[in-house]
Amino acid sequence: MTKKTNIFGNLKSDLPSGLVVFLVALPLCLGIAMASGAPLFSGIISGVIGGIVVGYLSKSHVSVSGPAAGLTAIVLTAITDLGAFNIFLTAVFLAGLIQLALGFLKAGSISNYFPTNVIEGMLAGIGVIIILKQLPHAVGYDADFEGDEAFVQADGGNTFSTLFGALDYIQLGSVVIALVSLAILISWDKVPFLKKLKLIPGALVAVIVGVVLNEIFISTGSSLAIAKEHLVSLPVPSSMDEFKSMFVLPDFTAITNPKVWIVALTIAIVASIESLLCIEAADRLDLQKRFTDTNVELRAQGIGNIVSSLLGGLPMTSVVVRTSANVNAGARSKMSAIVHGVLLLVSVLAIPMLLNKIPLATLAAVLLLVGYKLAKPATIMHFWEKGKYQFVPFIATLSAVVFLDLLKGVALGMIISIVFVLRGNLKRAYYFRKEEYEDGDVIHIDLAQEVSFLNKAAIKLTLNKLPEDSKVVINASDTVYIAHDVIDLIKEFKHINAVEKGIEVTLIGFKEAYELENSKYENNHVFMEHNALINYRKNAISSHEEAINELTTN
Repeated sequence: MTKKTNIFGNLKSDLPSGLVVFLVALPLCLGIAMASGAPLFSGIISGVIGGIVVGYLSKSHVSVSGPAAGLTAIVLTAITDLGAFNIFLTAVFLAGLIQLALGFLKAGSISNYFPTNVIEGMLAGIGVIIILKQLPHAVGYDADFEGDEAFVQADGGNTFSTLFGALDYIQLGSVVIALVSLAILISWDKVPFLKKLKLIPGALVAVIVGVVLNEIFISTGSSLAIAKEHLVSLPVPSSMDEFKSMFVLPDFTAITNPKVWIVALTIAIVASIESLLCIEAADRLDLQKRFTDTNVELRAQGIGNIVSSLLGGLPMTSVVVRTSANVNAGARSKMSAIVHGVLLLVSVLAIPMLLNKIPLATLAAVLLLVGYKLAKPATIMHFWEKGKYQFVPFIATLSAVVFLDLLKGVALGMIISIVFVLRGNLKRAYYFRKEEYEDGDVIHIDLAQEVSFLNKAAIKLTLNKLPEDSKVVINASDTVYIAHDVIDLIKEFKHINAVEKGIEVTLIGFKEAYELENSKYENNHVFMEHNALINYRKNAISSHEEAINELTTN
């Protein structure tokens, strides 16, 4: 059951965390818009709508929505294929309608089938990506856009080549500011005096110090001064008419174009899956362990994409990076997400010039700590200690998220988890034991509570390996369900294979619906033993009931 939270009841923690998420989201919105081949302002619009509209409608307490790096390739290709950004916005509008329908059809329930180790692997993988991607920004090498999560780059390089390439472009001023910012962020949670300043987030202090340091470098003509291309680059309209022109309306005349519908369906499916994955991750990160109604979340995302498209914004999802920053900053309710959206809106209108003085190195330091908390070595060791059935899907998901992408990583983790479940199910198809008697050994095969077609191979192999002239008892007394394939296998074995090998087959406890006749056992010691066991259990139950009655009477 979802815990109810008053969104105005935790402003002391939600206001500072909303400010931190705003600082993280600002360059991400711009970077993702740039990588998508869309106007920069479209990323800001998506961030504002994701914060205010989706933040208000969603039942999630800590998740934050906005433009997603996972959609950049889809958006870039779609804008190119459709030929115009306003036609693409029509596809986003339709995608929102599809998500809205999925929410009402309760498609969000599929998120209940994501294993915990896969979700944790996804979070750790994103943490590793954040660290690898932000290290170049921390040293002043900003070749890749903020928010990039792809391992293989458009220029043929990859994350590691970019990381090593950054060594040739180190900007000392960025390094100094990144180190100072990291020192502030780490000490803010460690030093007792600073911990008392709860209303002032360490990230804000780090940003202010970073801006001041760079302004000092510039004013003194120092070689440490950070150039404009290494700062936040928010679009600044010179007039009201120019500001109005930043809003683009969808071209609904293209609604009959089949390509528009294909793009809409693609965005709806990918955005919905990513949002559901992030919601599961958000619930895992939430310190209060509250659960989110995922069907409501799909409807919220759908409405968010509809509104975003009508204002000229990019498609959005719930985003792990923003959500993680939100939780780490101490968010308690969805007011934090709403605050971040309001701050994005106000900053664009009121202080774009001031925001453009923020060094990317400072924001890289904030994200580096977020990445570390997601991919802590303690998390990896936790799943290692749980054994291979937990660790292998976890580490496979982590690796695939880093080297492929989020959806492929989760898909791989799910496949491995399912294989492990099937393997475990095969092993639990029956219980095998051998008992020794004077007139020969008896092999007991006690079927499990449920025997599906997946167990057929294991049972078939066991029956085929039974020695000639042996005695076997197949017991279905505790079985609730047996697949027809397995029933047919047992029939064939009893009437054909067992006869050929001289095996004496005894059947116990098979229901009449299975059309397998249980063996007559009056003179058979196996059945005498079976009856004795049943009588023993009945007597034990009877004695137990008599004792209870005696105690009650007294």
